[in-house]
Amino acid sequence: MGRNLQSSMQLRPIDLARGHGLSTQAIRNYEEAGILPAADRTPHGYRTYTRLHVRALSAFLALVPGHSHQTATSIMRAVNRGAVDEAFRLIDESHAQLLDDRRTLQAVESALRDLVPTEASGPDTVSGPDLVSEPTAVSGAGGMFIGPLAGRLGVRPATLRKWERAGLVHPRRDPLTGYRVYDEADVRDARLAHQLRRGGYLLEQIAPLIAQVRGAGGPAPLEAALCDWRGRLSIRGRAMLAGAAELEAYLRERG
Repeated sequence: MGRNLQSSMQLRPIDLARGHGLSTQAIRNYEEAGILPAADRTPHGYRTYTRLHVRALSAFLALVPGHSHQTATSIMRAVNRGAVDEAFRLIDESHAQLLDDRRTLQAVESALRDLVPTEASGPDTVSGPDLVSEPTAVSGAGGMFIGPLAGRLGVRPATLRKWERAGLVHPRRDPLTGYRVYDEADVRDARLAHQLRRGGYLLEQIAPLIAQVRGAGGPAPLEAALCDWRGRLSIRGRAMLAGAAELEAYLRERG
C-alpha cells in the first residue's frame, strides 16, 4: 500500500523542477520530448506529476553524464514506450564505445612509448643489416630519404607518400635532387603513424593525434593530456554505473 500511496502522490511542475534544480519549462520540455511519461491533468488543465515522474527524471539526469544528452533521451523514450530491449541496446552501444575509447587510449600510449628509443637515437641511427648500405643523411642536414625510412618502419615508400598526402608527415624536398627528406619530427610522426596503423586505426583517426604531437613539440608534453583522457574515461564509466542504478529504480517503479 505504501508504494501505491507514493505512486499516487501529486506534484506540481514547480515541485518536480525544484527537486532537481530545473525550471518548470525544462520539465515541460522533457515531457514533450518523451523523456518523462505523459502527465495527468487537473480539471483546470494543470499538469500533475507522481513518484513515477520523479524516478524518470532522476534516471534521465543520471544517464546524461555517461551516455550524452541525445543517447539518454533515446533511452528514456524507448523505456517510456515499452521498448526496454531497445533501451538496453542503446546502453550496450555506449559501453562498447567506452571500451573502444579505452583501447584507443592504450594504443596511443603504447605508440608514444615506442617513440622514446627512436627519438633518443635520432633519425640517422639505422638498425638492421639491410639498411647499412643505404644513404641516411642529405647534405649533413640530419634527415632521411624515403627509402631508408620505409625500410626502418617495414613499409613501402608508397605508404609514406600516402601518409604525406593525408597530412601525417611533412617531408621537405632536397633542393638539388628533389628527393623527400624526413627530419627528426617527420621520423617521429611516421613511427607513431605506423604503430597506430598496426593497431587498426584509420588515417583520418590518426591525423588529429599527429597534429597534437606536432603542436606539442613531441610526445612528452602529452602526458598530462593522456592522464586527463584516462581520468575522463574513468568518470564516464562511473557515471554509467550511476545511470544504470537510477534507470533500474525507474524500471522497478514502472513495474
